[in-house]
Amino acid sequence: MAITVSLINMKGGVGKSTLTVNLAWFVAEVLAKKVLVIDLDPQFNASQYLLGPQDYERHIRSRLPTVWNIFEQYTRTPANPAATPLAVGTAIVNRVTLTNGGRVDLIPSQLELALSLLTPLYKETLLADTLRPVIDQYDLILIDCAPTESILTRAAYYASDWLLVPVKPEYLSTIGLPLLVNSMNTFRQAYPTRMLQLAGVVFNATTDYAPEEVQSKLGVRQIAQQNNWHVFENEVPYSRSFPKGAREGMPLNRTSRSRRTVISRFTLFVREFAQRIGL
Repeated sequence: MAITVSLINMKGGVGKSTLTVNLAWFVAEVLAKKVLVIDLDPQFNASQYLLGPQDYERHIRSRLPTVWNIFEQYTRTPANPAATPLAVGTAIVNRVTLTNGGRVDLIPSQLELALSLLTPLYKETLLADTLRPVIDQYDLILIDCAPTESILTRAAYYASDWLLVPVKPEYLSTIGLPLLVNSMNTFRQAYPTRMLQLAGVVFNATTDYAPEEVQSKLGVRQIAQQNNWHVFENEVPYSRSFPKGAREGMPLNRTSRSRRTVISRFTLFVREFAQRIGL
């Protein structure tokens, strides 16, 4: 059965989607695991990264299922009066199958997912329930979450075993963490039987710039200590190869002219992350 991890931070601009895609690809390639990425952000950055703009546009124009269909599968409309449940396999796109047996699949998002926020009732469990038929086909499921509290957040919590919190060490780096504490506590009170754990905080896009990064990391570590959160020893360094990889549709290790030192440091984080969640 797959281990499900949501990547979340209530502050935007922390590199969450890029980290999600590269983490998925490295787990598949380095650890030979089968990974499903679920893009739960209406901005669909992870979808465009994995599929590329042209294939993503073809997917949407062909009206193929996305994560929006998961949340609206029971919405009765003149075109769907019976509210037919979605067969989740129809929403899964295979991005790559590797020779070592690893695989990266995707359930893409679309802008209209934001409309699901207008009718949030009874949708908390839809993602988890819909994934149940395919959960044994994967080793790891990664959910890329939007940086706001909503029904989508609660659905991600309900479907997840772990949360991973990327933090970019810069001014206002801690602004989203108190919101995340409250969000997690509220969910646990509402669903006390769900064993949601926090895998930890990972510093993302680090440059070792002093004193700004030093102060930012100190503030994050203080909040982590107050809430008994794990902080990953291995950090994800800043590299221009990450945005270049998004443009080329490739992970860090397959991006043109990416540096070995950056690849090595990211691989160390991937291995620490896998050990932390028992993958």
